[in-house]
Amino acid sequence: MKKRYFIRLSYKGTNYHGWQIQPNANTVQEELNKALSTILNQPINVVGCGRTDTGVHASDFMAHFEMEEGFPFGCEKLTFKLNRFLPHDIAINEVFPVKLDAHTRFDAISRTYQYKITKHKNPFRTDSHWKNQNELDVVKMNEAAKILFEYIDFTSFSKLHTDVKTNNCKIAKAEWLEAEDELVFTIQADRFLRNMVRAIVGTLIEVGQGKMDLDGFRQVIESKNRSKAGTSVPGHGLFLAKIEYPTDLRMEDV
Repeated sequence: MKKRYFIRLSYKGTNYHGWQIQPNANTVQEELNKALSTILNQPINVVGCGRTDTGVHASDFMAHFEMEEGFPFGCEKLTFKLNRFLPHDIAINEVFPVKLDAHTRFDAISRTYQYKITKHKNPFRTDSHWKNQNELDVVKMNEAAKILFEYIDFTSFSKLHTDVKTNNCKIAKAEWLEAEDELVFTIQADRFLRNMVRAIVGTLIEVGQGKMDLDGFRQVIESKNRSKAGTSVPGHGLFLAKIEYPTDLRMEDV
């Protein structure tokens, strides 16, 4: 009888070409597959909750795998073994059994991303923040962010030629917070399109620099045209910060 498990992990994306396996490139999925296959002594292929691009980080990412009859030790010990095997920039936070039809991608009910900007050169933020020393009107950027709640079609912020059935997303939170020399944008939605967060941030930056007014931001969304939006900001400032699921997916660890 097959059993399925969720893995909650964190990773620093600096040394990886994103999550998803690709030829001739090091990825987080490949590292996790290798670790699990070695520890469990059988081929394991994990499925992720989504894709992150090169250099993008995750403080809360979910993957799942299944195997016949489970493994001969508990989830806590598997977590320990994985952390000993994996590189220093990938951490396993939890492994737990779930219903056999549970899916890390399709069962997620919300995702939260953060984009981090540092206003000054800081050697400790090189890989985790985008340095932007321009004066930004954070109040105006927050006013523009509120406009996102009025829409569901975000074609203007989607990577072109993606294989999705709809560009509709329901945004539940979008706000900028400023603290000393750090600026953080947090956005939560039921789903996201490819490159959506980085494109939204890039466009909001144009508002903050005075290159676009609030009506212009609204027109960008309504145009459903990616070329009207701002340039996508670099990937290394982006984090998948939180992903949530229905509570009834989890099973007892036996």
